[in-house]
Amino acid sequence: MSSLFDFDKPADAYAVMGNPISHSRSPQIHAAFAQQTGQRIVYTATQVDPGGFEQAVGNFFANGGKGLNITVPFKTEAWRLAGELGPEAERAGAVNTLLMNAKGILVGRNTDGIGLVRDILHNHGGSIAGKKILLVGAGGAARGVVQPLLAEAPVQLLIVNRTASRAHELAADFNILDNKTTLITGSGFDDLATQHFDLIINATAASLQGEVPPLPDETCTANTWCYDMMYSAEPTPFMRWAEQHDAEKSVDGLGMLVEQAAESFFHWRGVRPDTAPVIQTIRAQLLNA
Repeated sequence: MSSLFDFDKPADAYAVMGNPISHSRSPQIHAAFAQQTGQRIVYTATQVDPGGFEQAVGNFFANGGKGLNITVPFKTEAWRLAGELGPEAERAGAVNTLLMNAKGILVGRNTDGIGLVRDILHNHGGSIAGKKILLVGAGGAARGVVQPLLAEAPVQLLIVNRTASRAHELAADFNILDNKTTLITGSGFDDLATQHFDLIINATAASLQGEVPPLPDETCTANTWCYDMMYSAEPTPFMRWAEQHDAEKSVDGLGMLVEQAAESFFHWRGVRPDTAPVIQTIRAQLLNA
Protein backbone atom coordinates (compact mmCIF):
# COMPACT_ATOMS: atom_id res chain seq x y z
CA MET A 1 0.00 0.00 0.00
CA SER A 2 1.39 3.40 -0.94
CA SER A 3 2.14 5.93 1.74
CA LEU A 4 0.58 9.36 1.56
CA PHE A 5 4.10 10.68 1.65
CA ASP A 6 4.79 9.17 -1.80
CA PHE A 7 2.89 12.08 -3.27
CA ASP A 8 5.44 14.46 -1.80
CA LYS A 9 8.35 12.88 -3.64
CA PRO A 10 9.80 15.53 -5.96
CA ALA A 11 9.75 15.00 -9.70
CA ASP A 12 13.01 13.74 -11.22
CA ALA A 13 15.19 16.68 -12.29
CA TYR A 14 16.70 17.11 -15.76
CA ALA A 15 18.23 20.13 -17.44
CA VAL A 16 20.03 21.46 -20.46
CA MET A 17 23.28 23.35 -19.91
CA GLY A 18 24.89 25.75 -22.36
CA ASN A 19 25.80 29.35 -23.08
CA PRO A 20 23.68 30.99 -24.38
CA ILE A 21 20.64 28.92 -23.44
CA SER A 22 17.57 31.20 -23.50
CA HIS A 23 16.71 30.11 -27.05
CA SER A 24 16.66 26.40 -26.20
CA ARG A 25 13.53 24.44 -27.06
CA SER A 26 14.65 21.48 -24.94
CA PRO A 27 12.40 22.30 -21.94
CA GLN A 28 9.36 22.46 -24.21
CA ILE A 29 10.30 19.24 -26.01
CA HIS A 30 10.95 17.20 -22.87
CA ALA A 31 7.84 18.52 -21.13
CA ALA A 32 5.84 17.27 -24.11
CA PHE A 33 7.61 13.89 -23.99
CA ALA A 34 6.93 13.57 -20.24
CA GLN A 35 3.25 14.41 -20.61
CA GLN A 36 2.88 12.00 -23.51
CA THR A 37 4.56 9.07 -21.72
CA GLY A 38 3.29 9.72 -18.18
CA GLN A 39 6.74 10.45 -16.77
CA ARG A 40 7.01 12.76 -13.76
CA ILE A 41 9.96 15.04 -14.45
CA VAL A 42 10.95 18.68 -14.29
CA TYR A 43 13.29 19.96 -17.01
CA THR A 44 15.00 23.35 -16.86
CA ALA A 45 17.49 25.37 -18.89
CA THR A 46 20.68 26.46 -17.12
CA GLN A 47 23.15 28.98 -18.46
CA VAL A 48 26.70 28.11 -17.39
CA ASP A 49 29.50 30.64 -17.38
CA PRO A 50 32.80 29.73 -19.08
CA GLY A 51 35.00 27.87 -16.62
CA GLY A 52 32.05 26.79 -14.49
CA PHE A 53 30.85 23.73 -16.36
CA GLU A 54 32.47 20.95 -14.29
CA GLN A 55 31.22 22.48 -11.05
CA ALA A 56 27.73 22.99 -12.47
CA VAL A 57 27.53 19.34 -13.53
CA GLY A 58 28.87 18.15 -10.17
CA ASN A 59 26.37 20.27 -8.25
CA PHE A 60 23.49 19.08 -10.43
CA PHE A 61 24.09 15.38 -9.82
CA ALA A 62 25.07 15.91 -6.16
CA ASN A 63 21.65 17.47 -5.63
CA GLY A 64 19.87 14.45 -7.05
CA GLY A 65 19.64 15.44 -10.72
CA LYS A 66 18.99 12.52 -13.04
CA GLY A 67 20.26 13.65 -16.44
CA LEU A 68 21.60 16.51 -18.50
CA ASN A 69 21.59 17.66 -22.09
CA ILE A 70 24.69 19.61 -23.09
CA THR A 71 24.84 22.17 -25.86
CA VAL A 72 27.40 24.67 -27.11
CA PRO A 73 30.06 25.37 -26.02
CA PHE A 74 30.38 22.51 -23.54
CA LYS A 75 30.01 19.28 -25.56
CA THR A 76 33.77 18.60 -25.71
CA GLU A 77 34.19 19.37 -22.01
CA ALA A 78 31.32 16.98 -21.23
CA TRP A 79 33.13 14.30 -23.26
CA ARG A 80 36.26 14.79 -21.13
CA LEU A 81 34.22 14.75 -17.92
CA ALA A 82 32.40 11.47 -18.57
CA GLY A 83 33.78 8.36 -16.91
CA GLU A 84 32.13 6.09 -19.46
CA LEU A 85 31.30 6.84 -23.10
CA GLY A 86 28.87 5.30 -25.54
CA PRO A 87 30.60 4.16 -28.77
CA GLU A 88 29.05 6.99 -30.77
CA ALA A 89 30.22 9.56 -28.22
CA GLU A 90 33.72 8.14 -28.03
CA ARG A 91 34.21 8.53 -31.78
CA ALA A 92 32.48 11.93 -31.91
CA GLY A 93 34.71 13.46 -29.24
CA ALA A 94 31.61 15.25 -27.95
CA VAL A 95 28.77 14.50 -25.55
CA ASN A 96 25.28 16.01 -25.53
CA THR A 97 23.69 13.67 -22.97
CA LEU A 98 24.85 12.83 -19.44
CA LEU A 99 23.44 10.41 -16.89
CA MET A 100 24.69 8.74 -13.71
CA ASN A 101 24.67 4.94 -13.79
CA ALA A 102 23.98 2.60 -10.87
CA LYS A 103 27.69 2.52 -10.01
CA GLY A 104 27.85 6.31 -9.70
CA ILE A 105 29.79 6.69 -12.96
CA LEU A 106 28.98 9.65 -15.19
CA VAL A 107 27.99 8.25 -18.60
CA GLY A 108 28.27 10.36 -21.74
CA ARG A 109 26.27 9.76 -24.92
CA ASN A 110 25.94 11.63 -28.20
CA THR A 111 22.44 11.44 -29.67
CA ASP A 112 22.89 13.97 -32.51
CA GLY A 113 23.75 11.49 -35.25
CA ILE A 114 21.08 9.04 -34.15
CA GLY A 115 18.59 11.90 -34.29
CA LEU A 116 19.68 12.79 -37.83
CA VAL A 117 19.40 9.19 -39.04
CA ARG A 118 16.00 8.64 -37.42
CA ASP A 119 14.67 11.84 -38.96
CA ILE A 120 15.79 10.83 -42.45
CA LEU A 121 14.63 7.22 -42.21
CA HIS A 122 11.47 7.40 -40.09
CA ASN A 123 10.07 10.90 -40.52
CA HIS A 124 10.88 11.42 -44.18
CA GLY A 125 10.98 7.85 -45.49
CA GLY A 126 14.48 8.23 -46.87
CA SER A 127 17.27 5.70 -47.12
CA ILE A 128 21.00 5.71 -46.43
CA ALA A 129 22.11 2.15 -47.15
CA GLY A 130 24.04 1.91 -50.40
CA LYS A 131 23.87 5.69 -51.00
CA LYS A 132 26.59 8.19 -51.88
CA ILE A 133 26.66 10.83 -49.15
CA LEU A 134 28.33 14.24 -49.15
CA LEU A 135 28.83 15.64 -45.64
CA VAL A 136 29.53 19.37 -45.77
CA GLY A 137 31.70 20.59 -42.90
CA ALA A 138 34.34 18.99 -40.69
CA GLY A 139 33.60 20.59 -37.31
CA GLY A 140 31.94 19.17 -34.22
CA ALA A 141 28.49 18.93 -35.80
CA ALA A 142 29.86 16.84 -38.67
CA ARG A 143 31.99 14.63 -36.43
CA GLY A 144 28.99 13.89 -34.23
CA VAL A 145 26.98 12.31 -37.05
CA VAL A 146 29.61 10.27 -38.91
CA GLN A 147 29.39 7.00 -36.96
CA PRO A 148 25.56 6.74 -37.01
CA LEU A 149 25.65 7.44 -40.76
CA LEU A 150 28.29 4.73 -41.28
CA ALA A 151 26.16 2.29 -39.25
CA GLU A 152 23.56 2.52 -42.03
CA ALA A 153 26.12 1.25 -44.60
CA PRO A 154 26.25 3.94 -47.29
CA VAL A 155 28.53 3.05 -50.18
CA GLN A 156 30.42 6.37 -49.94
CA LEU A 157 30.86 9.16 -47.41
CA LEU A 158 32.77 12.14 -48.72
CA ILE A 159 33.50 14.89 -46.19
CA VAL A 160 34.11 18.31 -47.74
CA ASN A 161 35.40 21.41 -45.98
CA ARG A 162 36.82 24.82 -46.88
CA THR A 163 40.03 23.76 -45.16
CA ALA A 164 40.54 20.45 -46.93
CA SER A 165 43.06 19.17 -44.37
CA ARG A 166 40.33 19.12 -41.70
CA ALA A 167 38.13 17.00 -43.95
CA HIS A 168 41.03 14.60 -44.59
CA GLU A 169 41.70 14.33 -40.85
CA LEU A 170 38.07 13.60 -40.02
CA ALA A 171 37.88 10.94 -42.72
CA ALA A 172 41.12 9.38 -41.47
CA ASP A 173 39.77 9.24 -37.88
CA PHE A 174 36.89 7.05 -39.01
CA ASN A 175 38.83 5.00 -41.53
CA ILE A 176 40.67 3.34 -38.67
CA LEU A 177 37.42 1.61 -37.73
CA ASP A 178 36.67 -1.88 -39.00
CA ASN A 179 34.85 -0.48 -42.00
CA LYS A 180 34.27 -2.72 -45.00
CA THR A 181 31.20 -1.21 -46.62
CA THR A 182 31.81 2.54 -46.95
CA LEU A 183 34.48 4.48 -48.83
CA ILE A 184 35.32 7.38 -46.48
CA THR A 185 37.30 10.27 -47.94
CA GLY A 186 37.83 13.99 -47.41
CA SER A 187 38.32 16.87 -49.84
CA GLY A 188 38.07 20.58 -50.48
CA PHE A 189 35.24 22.10 -52.52
CA ASP A 190 37.46 22.43 -55.61
CA ASP A 191 37.73 18.64 -55.81
CA LEU A 192 33.97 18.08 -56.13
CA ALA A 193 33.67 18.93 -59.84
CA THR A 194 31.81 16.26 -61.86
CA GLN A 195 30.74 14.35 -58.73
CA HIS A 196 27.11 13.92 -57.72
CA PHE A 197 25.48 12.47 -54.60
CA ASP A 198 22.31 10.79 -53.38
CA LEU A 199 22.29 12.70 -50.08
CA ILE A 200 23.96 16.02 -49.22
CA ILE A 201 24.04 16.93 -45.51
CA ASN A 202 24.95 20.48 -44.53
CA ALA A 203 26.67 20.27 -41.14
CA THR A 204 27.92 23.86 -41.27
CA ALA A 205 26.29 26.90 -39.68
CA ALA A 206 26.33 28.77 -43.00
CA SER A 207 22.53 29.01 -43.04
CA LEU A 208 22.62 31.03 -39.82
CA GLN A 209 24.60 33.69 -41.69
CA GLY A 210 22.34 33.51 -44.73
CA GLU A 211 25.06 31.76 -46.73
CA VAL A 212 25.39 28.55 -48.73
CA PRO A 213 28.53 26.37 -48.92
CA PRO A 214 30.27 26.74 -52.34
CA LEU A 215 29.01 23.48 -53.81
CA PRO A 216 29.35 22.88 -57.56
CA ASP A 217 26.02 22.67 -59.36
CA GLU A 218 26.55 19.08 -60.47
CA THR A 219 26.69 17.71 -56.90
CA CYS A 220 22.89 17.97 -56.77
CA THR A 221 20.68 16.10 -59.23
CA ALA A 222 16.97 15.38 -59.56
CA ASN A 223 17.55 12.27 -57.40
CA THR A 224 19.41 14.06 -54.60
CA TRP A 225 18.09 14.61 -51.08
CA CYS A 226 19.47 17.71 -49.33
CA TYR A 227 19.42 17.96 -45.53
CA ASP A 228 20.32 21.09 -43.56
CA MET A 229 21.08 20.43 -39.89
CA MET A 230 19.96 24.01 -39.15
CA TYR A 231 16.26 24.91 -39.09
CA SER A 232 14.06 28.00 -39.22
CA ALA A 233 10.52 29.09 -39.99
CA GLU A 234 11.37 29.68 -43.65
CA PRO A 235 13.39 27.34 -45.89
CA THR A 236 17.08 27.79 -45.07
CA PRO A 237 19.48 29.18 -47.71
CA PHE A 238 20.80 25.64 -48.26
CA MET A 239 17.26 24.32 -48.79
CA ARG A 240 16.59 27.09 -51.30
CA TRP A 241 19.83 26.16 -53.10
CA ALA A 242 18.61 22.56 -53.24
CA GLU A 243 15.25 23.60 -54.66
CA GLN A 244 16.95 25.79 -57.28
CA HIS A 245 18.98 22.76 -58.34
CA ASP A 246 15.87 20.56 -58.64
CA ALA A 247 16.72 18.30 -55.73
CA GLU A 248 14.24 15.50 -55.13
CA LYS A 249 13.76 16.62 -51.51
CA SER A 250 15.07 19.37 -49.23
CA VAL A 251 14.73 19.08 -45.46
CA ASP A 252 15.75 21.15 -42.44
CA GLY A 253 16.99 19.95 -39.06
CA LEU A 254 13.92 20.45 -36.86
CA GLY A 255 13.18 16.73 -36.91
CA MET A 256 16.78 16.00 -35.95
CA LEU A 257 16.45 18.34 -32.95
CA VAL A 258 13.39 16.51 -31.67
CA GLU A 259 14.73 13.04 -32.49
CA GLN A 260 18.03 13.60 -30.66
CA ALA A 261 16.01 14.78 -27.65
CA ALA A 262 13.86 11.64 -27.86
CA GLU A 263 17.01 9.50 -27.83
CA SER A 264 18.22 11.31 -24.70
CA PHE A 265 14.80 10.79 -23.10
CA PHE A 266 15.01 7.09 -23.93
CA HIS A 267 18.45 6.78 -22.29
CA TRP A 268 17.13 8.49 -19.16
CA ARG A 269 13.63 7.03 -18.80
CA GLY A 270 13.67 3.79 -20.79
CA VAL A 271 10.66 4.79 -22.90
CA ARG A 272 10.65 6.20 -26.42
CA PRO A 273 8.24 9.09 -27.03
CA ASP A 274 6.33 9.73 -30.24
CA THR A 275 8.18 12.56 -31.94
CA ALA A 276 5.73 13.39 -34.73
CA PRO A 277 3.27 15.52 -32.72
CA VAL A 278 6.12 17.43 -31.06
CA ILE A 279 7.72 18.21 -34.43
CA GLN A 280 4.32 19.35 -35.74
CA THR A 281 3.74 21.63 -32.74
CA ILE A 282 7.12 23.35 -33.01
CA ARG A 283 6.80 23.71 -36.78
CA ALA A 284 3.42 25.42 -36.31
CA GLN A 285 4.89 27.73 -33.68
CA LEU A 286 7.74 28.69 -36.02
CA LEU A 287 5.34 29.46 -38.84
CA ASN A 288 3.04 31.52 -36.61
CA ALA A 289 5.78 33.43 -34.76
